[in-house]
Amino acid sequence: MISETKSIWMDGKLTPWREANVHVLTHSLHYGLAVFEGIRCYAGDNGSAVFRLAEHVERLFASAHVSCIDIPFSPKEIEQAVCETITSNGLRSCYIRPLVFIGSGEMGLYVTSNPVRVAIAAWPWGTYLGEDGLTKGIRVKISSFARHHVNSSLTRAKISGYYVNSQLAKREVKKAGYDEALLLDTDGYVAEGPGENVFIVRRGVLKTPPLTSVLEGITRATIMTLASELRIPVEEQRLTRDDLYIAEEAFFTGTAAEVTPIREIDDRQIGSGQPGPVTRRLQDTFFSIVKGQGGHPEWLTAV
Repeated sequence: MISETKSIWMDGKLTPWREANVHVLTHSLHYGLAVFEGIRCYAGDNGSAVFRLAEHVERLFASAHVSCIDIPFSPKEIEQAVCETITSNGLRSCYIRPLVFIGSGEMGLYVTSNPVRVAIAAWPWGTYLGEDGLTKGIRVKISSFARHHVNSSLTRAKISGYYVNSQLAKREVKKAGYDEALLLDTDGYVAEGPGENVFIVRRGVLKTPPLTSVLEGITRATIMTLASELRIPVEEQRLTRDDLYIAEEAFFTGTAAEVTPIREIDDRQIGSGQPGPVTRRLQDTFFSIVKGQGGHPEWLTAV
């Protein structure tokens, strides 16, 4: 359950949580055209800081541009609004959800006069795939649902309606008793999780699918940068299902999932069945940085 906080930033001002409402004929509610971000703020040794805020806001605007939506605020105004939302709610660590959506007015697939609205909410949210998942790894199953084809959906954009695909995949595998899904692309190669990018380790090399049918994850980019700095070889390449099965290590990355080890895929143990040394090293480095204990201060926006 979401823990209710004091206020949500809507259309330029803070609004009491329970008054941050929209009309039932809100266009995006019916047709799914909206763009959003998931961002985290971490409590660290030097106070609270938002992780890679500028990059998240940049991706929000890129998603809107791809979707032909004009956001009625500047990137700097959205960054300031994120920080204002966190501080006004007295949060030290939290998850932040900016949402840009088309309001009510005209109905139908093509509308020109409906207002573009912006909301930013923040609330305490723990580990997305569970604390046990972070420490011991999770069980994953490849879904029967394929990830979007690049010409049926514009996969670089984080569009709300795309996540119907994610929900169907997740519901399918959860009902079968697994922790998370993994989707293949329409060519049958490994794509990503419902809300995460995926990495494997094979013979000391860190591998991840290329940006052809996956979201350009900010945590994904972070892990690739950290791996390079730690002198872990990194390759972007197409992966098959059996590449996953014979990997020594595997893990998911994402703002919500952070760095979550995978111990099993399709009832096949991955490596030793425990988070491996590369995964642990990257996970430890990641959490050190987001809490202000490591390098890359440019990735942290103090609030």
